[in-house]
Amino acid sequence: MDWKFLEGLLSGVNKYSTAFGRIWLSVVFVFRVLVFVVAAERVWSDDQGHFDCNTRQPGCTNLCFDYFFPISHIRLWALQLIFVTCPSFMVVLHVFYRKKRDREYRAKHGEDTGLYDNPGQKHGGLWWTYLMSLFIKTFFEITFLYLLHYVYESFRLPRKVQCDVKPCPNLVDCYISRPTEKTVFTYFMVGASVVCVVLNVCEIFYLVAFRMVTLKRTGSVHTSSRKVQAEPGLLFPLIQPILFI
Repeated sequence: MDWKFLEGLLSGVNKYSTAFGRIWLSVVFVFRVLVFVVAAERVWSDDQGHFDCNTRQPGCTNLCFDYFFPISHIRLWALQLIFVTCPSFMVVLHVFYRKKRDREYRAKHGEDTGLYDNPGQKHGGLWWTYLMSLFIKTFFEITFLYLLHYVYESFRLPRKVQCDVKPCPNLVDCYISRPTEKTVFTYFMVGASVVCVVLNVCEIFYLVAFRMVTLKRTGSVHTSSRKVQAEPGLLFPLIQPILFI
């Protein structure tokens, strides 16, 4: 898989991310993608070839391996990295859409006009898109952590497993290649994923708290600048920053 292409796409997300988002992106590439490409793939490269069972029954070793490893750790982590990084593209696409609308508006009404002061500023619809991408990333992280724990019953790989699936003649012992090293990498990748979940949750709270403070200040400015009676149109200036795409 060409991880450099993915890195090039996600590098543009940095321009529209908060401090938590930039830390999250650094953790993803340094502690997950880099470790995945440089070390983890090599550790699991011999997982099936060195999976030994104390039997010569044809097909027994292959079926036992499939039983205990229905999906490889390395492939599951590859899917996880793809799914947790793709929601960030929603923000980039939304900014491109804003820039396109702004160019069309300027072409129609003149260069001195514009729909946005800064198309990459997180307000209105872009704020909702950014927040939604955080929820989706957090959901995928937790889902894949649960799948890894559910499929393998724990994050620790045993040294020996026992298998009695057909066509094995009886209960046979099978031995996993380098279980300690694989367990260390599993705990490392799980820990990095948990750190990413914490960063996403912190960023969600930061965005919500910052927006609440901004709306409170906006409401105070409108209230102090002019005393207006309660009318149906009074709420529009308050909700306009949220609904404006």
